[in-house]
Amino acid sequence: MREYVCRSRDVLFAILISLIVPASLGAQNGDGTITPPETEIVREITVEEAVRLAIENNLGIQIARLDPQIQDLSVVQARANWAPIFTSTFSNNKGTSPTSGFLSGTSEAKLVNEQMSGRAGIQQTVPWGGARYTLSYDTSRSTTNSFFNDFNPQFRAGLNFSFVQPLARNLTIDNIRQQVATSLKSREISELGLLETLDNTSRIVQNAYWDLAFSIASFDVQQQSLDLARQSLRNTKARVEIGVQAPIDIVAAEAEVAQREESSIVAEAQVDRARDSLRTLIYDPDTPNFWDIRLVPADEVPFEPIVVDIEAAVRKALDERTDLKRTNKNLETNDISIRYFRNQLLPEINAQFDYGLQAIGGTQLLRAPGFLGAVIGQNVRSYQTILESIYRNEFPTWTFALNVSYPLGTSQAEAQLARARLQQAQSQTQLKNQELQVASQVRDLGRQVTTNRKRVETTRAARALAQRRLEAEQKKFTAGTSTSFFVFQAQRDLSEAQSNELRAVLDYNKSVVDFETVQRSPLSAGSGSGVTVIN
Repeated sequence: MREYVCRSRDVLFAILISLIVPASLGAQNGDGTITPPETEIVREITVEEAVRLAIENNLGIQIARLDPQIQDLSVVQARANWAPIFTSTFSNNKGTSPTSGFLSGTSEAKLVNEQMSGRAGIQQTVPWGGARYTLSYDTSRSTTNSFFNDFNPQFRAGLNFSFVQPLARNLTIDNIRQQVATSLKSREISELGLLETLDNTSRIVQNAYWDLAFSIASFDVQQQSLDLARQSLRNTKARVEIGVQAPIDIVAAEAEVAQREESSIVAEAQVDRARDSLRTLIYDPDTPNFWDIRLVPADEVPFEPIVVDIEAAVRKALDERTDLKRTNKNLETNDISIRYFRNQLLPEINAQFDYGLQAIGGTQLLRAPGFLGAVIGQNVRSYQTILESIYRNEFPTWTFALNVSYPLGTSQAEAQLARARLQQAQSQTQLKNQELQVASQVRDLGRQVTTNRKRVETTRAARALAQRRLEAEQKKFTAGTSTSFFVFQAQRDLSEAQSNELRAVLDYNKSVVDFETVQRSPLSAGSGSGVTVIN
């Protein structure tokens, strides 16, 4: 009867466990291992391969890669202000007015004037010296019924050139050159942001990889503990059957098995959770069978003690940290703004040179001597003749001017310059504070590496002692000088010691990854520099 009750309890407990274990974990074998579902694709992967896949597929990295491209377009947009601009105008005008007498220029009832004109030109601000020029060509054809005009129809053509050169303000730097220089600095900052994202993603992937390896190893420890508990249960049943132990010991053994099966189930869920975390970091969600890929670490959790040189690490971090470089780039951007505002304090002195050529042609009316003599003939000057006249520089006109302007009283540029200098001083102080924080962070992580290395050595010794204690308790139990309670306690202590050793090794490896990363980038992607950028 007692054996029937025990077997019934085992059957009921097995049914209960089968209901508790999620279907996604697969079927549980007789040895306690889990068979993966048939839809899963098992893939072994090394930590280097995981980092490589993340660099190729990680969505955060894909987003960060777009920032330099966006800044490239900002540079193009700023430089577009130097591009030459083509302008053109075409118009046709016809006007009529009533005549009021002889001076209207016609004996008809109305005066009719018609003109068709066109203009084309190029204007540009050049990239050097802040100079700008305009080159234009204009032409027109006009007709009239007024006898005051000697040409009817009349053609006009002109070629004009204008050049303006700043001599003080905007000579060494102007608004366009400030925008271009600032956009180039922003481009460099975006590259630092991409490097920072790559460093942090690599760190996160490595830590996720070791988390998965740890969770699998932890699950194996729980399985070993469960196997020990089951073996103890079988031994207890055998001893009860021969009358060496009391039947109540079976209940204690079964309770111990149930407790360790629960721990095994929790450890199994942690494996799937860690596997999902690594999967989302290294694969694109559009990958076929994305959720069916069962990642298995090919590398064991290593323990390779390294020599920690904190002072050298601090010097390296102060030289190479992306956030410090970004801060210095922001300070350089502020320097550009200060230089621009200082230049705007100078008087505006512009040298301007204009040069023009004009020519006229068409049908020229030849008149008899005297005031408004009768038309006695015509002389046609073709449009080609007009162009030849311009080419020969027959009717030049030039002007040279010097334009000076200067505000009376406090100018806007003075206030902007004072504000920029104060912000620059504030930013430099913030940089010093940031360097102090970086040194403190590096030193702290260096100490963590040393601390975790000592933890590994200590937990390894504790695990070895726990193993020896369990062996001793099992021998004493076999000899009848100990009880199953002490055996179970020793098994739990060994399981805890093994978990502590695994955790210490994991923490050591993660601290090494963090220590190496913190010398290149801050440990949180996208952290701000805390420096005010002057616009």
